[in-house]
Amino acid sequence: MVDFTQARRMMVDGQLRTFDVNDMPLLDAMDNVPRELFVLPGREGLAYIDQDILVSDSGETRYMLSPMILGRLIQALEIDAGSKILDVACGRGYASAVLHRLGTQVTALESDEALAAAARHCLSAAGAGDVMVVTGPLEQGYAAHAPYDAIVVNGSVEVRPEGLLQQLAEGGRLVCVKGRGRAARAMLYVRSGDAIGERSLFEAAAPLLAPFVQTPGFTF
Repeated sequence: MVDFTQARRMMVDGQLRTFDVNDMPLLDAMDNVPRELFVLPGREGLAYIDQDILVSDSGETRYMLSPMILGRLIQALEIDAGSKILDVACGRGYASAVLHRLGTQVTALESDEALAAAARHCLSAAGAGDVMVVTGPLEQGYAAHAPYDAIVVNGSVEVRPEGLLQQLAEGGRLVCVKGRGRAARAMLYVRSGDAIGERSLFEAAAPLLAPFVQTPGFTF
């Protein structure tokens, strides 16, 4: 029988702290949110492995990002309590639960209604039932709750997520992984007036999200 409390402690000490995640409220959040509640039933024993985990068994393919990648992405947002957050491609809701634990107002976006329903169930079981789970095209964000102080994209993009960037508040930040394979990097986008600045953070890899895949151009 897996001791999940011990597994969370080992995740924090062996995966997060050693990958430069040092924000204490974030470490506390990830030490307290039961990651095992957000995997597919029967796969709880895999919840704390150091890799992305498939969390959909039909419809849209969706992964829960590895703890160290998700931790570094959230840390880069420098989130304050009370911030409005959009969690894109939320899957079964783990990142939303961590963000909720940080005292933020989270809108969790999924394109698949079955996944959204699973997220509502998992979030409620984890004590984060007031996270608002909504459905719609990922690339369009969720304008009804915009603007957002921060946006987390749970996966890799090949194209700049313009639709999401337009929903950032002044000074708002978006994090994602951009690219595929060895060329992929974690990216931070920051809104200043009408301009969006971007900065590469660290080497990273994450599963590609279909709505953000580069469309092949014509060749002559």
